[in-house]
Amino acid sequence: MHRPLVVDLDGTLIRSDVLIESGFAYLKTAPLRFYKPLLWLAGGGKPALKAGLAHATDVDVSVLPYDVTVLEWLREEHTAGRFLVLATASHERYAHAISEHLGIFDKTFASNDSINLSSHNKREKLVAEYGEKGFDYAGNSRDDIAVWRSAERAYVVNPSNGVERAARKLGNVERVIESRPPGVKTWAKSLRLHQWLKNLLIFVPLLAAHKLRSSDLAIEALLAFFSFGLCASSVYLLNDLLDLEDDRHHPIKCKRPLASGTLPIAWGLALCPILLLGACITAWLFLPVEFGAVLLGYYLLTLTYSIYLKRQVMIDVVVLAMLYTTRIIAGTAAVGAQLTFWLLAFSMFIFLSLAFVKRYAELHLMQEQGLGKTRGRGYVASDLPLVSSLGAASGYLSVLVLALYIQDAKTADLYRHPQIIWLACPLLLFWVSRTWLIAHRGLMHDDPIVFAAQDRLSLAVVVVCGLIFWAAA
Repeated sequence: MHRPLVVDLDGTLIRSDVLIESGFAYLKTAPLRFYKPLLWLAGGGKPALKAGLAHATDVDVSVLPYDVTVLEWLREEHTAGRFLVLATASHERYAHAISEHLGIFDKTFASNDSINLSSHNKREKLVAEYGEKGFDYAGNSRDDIAVWRSAERAYVVNPSNGVERAARKLGNVERVIESRPPGVKTWAKSLRLHQWLKNLLIFVPLLAAHKLRSSDLAIEALLAFFSFGLCASSVYLLNDLLDLEDDRHHPIKCKRPLASGTLPIAWGLALCPILLLGACITAWLFLPVEFGAVLLGYYLLTLTYSIYLKRQVMIDVVVLAMLYTTRIIAGTAAVGAQLTFWLLAFSMFIFLSLAFVKRYAELHLMQEQGLGKTRGRGYVASDLPLVSSLGAASGYLSVLVLALYIQDAKTADLYRHPQIIWLACPLLLFWVSRTWLIAHRGLMHDDPIVFAAQDRLSLAVVVVCGLIFWAAA
């Protein structure tokens, strides 16, 4: 008769941590009561914290990032008649839900309102149930070393640093399961380094003021670009942590590293403040105070957007346009340039149009899947025509702003032949119209900025517009 095979949950069966997931689910649903988990922790330690979060939040266990390799192995063992046990430090409410969802476990042990079933507590529970060396155990962390010591065979799954070495010293390691993808691509995708393209807007004020040849100002703009990038990556990670469950229900966003579990959720949690600190230090040491103020405003606005504003219809797209425009304001503050009405007006309208493109693409995909409402947003399928008309109108208004800019008396002070800029107007009209046509056909990337950066015709329009402004100068 086979010994029971006992399996850990967090980091072993799933590529995540239920405690952290439930914490962010609580923060998302009750941001103004953020202090309550701290009171639970102070009043009754980890068991009280886990119990409080479990009773206050719902985590959809059907979309948790289960480790496919581990799950297939367990199903093979279950089919062969092996007695499987789920033993986890997560709260029993989630543990039983997971066990019921998978349908392969014969017994479940978990933390409750008074006991944190981790490390030695878990070992004592299993020894009391099956005896010393009376079970095999699969785990991944340092807390599992104590359990492996009393197990007959140890299965080490995606071990943390030094864990495999410590486990092998016990002399009972039967198998090491490594199913994680290469780290470099995962980190780049997690930090959304491709989104740093948006931070090129920081250089726009330098270009508009015709001061690109100033090496000192160019260096300041470059430092501002780097600082803003770190801040943005910090916010992207935080947003992904808050949106874990919503992303897992999305056909594209479910592949994000945190949602899919390819990046350990604890790493994402630790990296958020580190990136933000790096952004603040760079701004404090090398850039004007005004830039730091804009950076702080951007972070607070993005944080509010991630927690609340993204679910408010129409407010969300206006805030997205503001976040794009904030990059231009930050560039102005970094190089000490003058912030003009024309630049602000143009950026708000063009980026509002792109924000609507983003929502339109999401709604179009939702409609194709036969869904009536977006998850985590306030839009419904019938909003599609309205979103399209508002977005296209906003894009055309940006071209009108550019046309009026050409007629401004101050434009003649910056350009020798300002009338040449008129050539950019039909180009932008073409680009806005084509962008919306692509969106209507359902071929738009979920981020229009990324689409533009990968689209050869869009890049050609940018280059030609740059040549037009150069010729006008």
